[in-house]
Amino acid sequence: MDYVAALVPPVVMAVAFTALVVTIVKSQGGANKAKEDAAVDAAFTRAEEARQGTGSAGA
Repeated sequence: MDYVAALVPPVVMAVAFTALVVTIVKSQGGANKAKEDAAVDAAFTRAEEARQGTGSAGA
């Protein structure tokens, strides 16, 4: 029975990792892609504006 106890944790981790990968793959693209891209673009824009704002204030 020691072999069962030794195999259970790796099997559980493999199943959990597979479920994680499947969830990540399913969440890519589709209807949410445009919304996610827009959020990232907005964050980049805010970061760029903040960087330019602090750079010109010091000069």
